[in-house]
Amino acid sequence: MGSLSPIHWLLVIVVLLLVFGPTRLAGAGKGLGEGIRAFKKGLSEDEIEDAKKAEEAKQNAAAKPADEKPPAKPADEKPA
Repeated sequence: MGSLSPIHWLLVIVVLLLVFGPTRLAGAGKGLGEGIRAFKKGLSEDEIEDAKKAEEAKQNAAAKPADEKPPAKPADEKPA
């Protein structure tokens, strides 16, 4: 059980053309291509948003003063 040879692929294409016809196969191919493009675009938009959020977090961390003191303990607590 090896991989399909070019003759097998040709036979599969001919059978698909006979069953569905050239116009339906062309429409299916077009729809598949549009779906793949939309999926890739959605992935790239998510990556762009993630990169923007990471950059904003870095800028916020850099803008925070380093010499800030921790909050003072309430007066009613006794040291251990």
